Amino acid sequence: MTTKKNAQTRQGFKTNEYIVYPSHGVGQIVSIEEQDIAGFKLELFVITFEKDKMTLRVPTAKIAQVGMRKLADADVMAKALDVLKGRARIKRTMWSRRAQEYEAKINSGDLIAISEVVRDLYRSDTQPEQSYSERQLYEQALDRMARELAAVERIGEAEAIKQIEAQLAKGPRRGAAKAEDLDDADEAEVEAA
Repeated sequence: MTTKKNAQTRQGFKTNEYIVYPSHGVGQIVSIEEQDIAGFKLELFVITFEKDKMTLRVPTAKIAQVGMRKLADADVMAKALDVLKGRARIKRTMWSRRAQEYEAKINSGDLIAISEVVRDLYRSDTQPEQSYSERQLYEQALDRMARELAAVERIGEAEAIKQIEAQLAKGPRRGAAKAEDLDDADEAEVEAA
């Protein structure tokens, strides 16, 4: 049995608010429900992900555990956009290992980490093409970042992608990663591997 609650706020989140769910990106809390599950009353956030045509029910008591958070504030968004202008930091490890690290950053829900993935996997028209898996990860990270930027600034996703790509274009000319391009921490990690 499901009953909708009149209360509009739980754990600092309220209905109709946009949030970030780490493994799915930006969603909207459409209601707070109470369900009987195995004899227990459970209070749930009902979150819709419009673009994915998906609805998720998350126990209100588990939001910290799953990493659900409010949209980034203006300062965090500005920092994430600044990250895009930086030099790509590509570790000299096997692609499969880097791909796992990129995937973990994307699913962390951390906007700064997601912007690092976008920066590191971005290729301009003058650079060699990406592999299929690189392009998939880049597009996934770009989509997550664009959705959050669009929700924060109340603009369309296409406009958000244009803003992100404009920031990427301001970065240093990107070519193949050279040893001098890697920072000391990356070099130490490569030597240790």
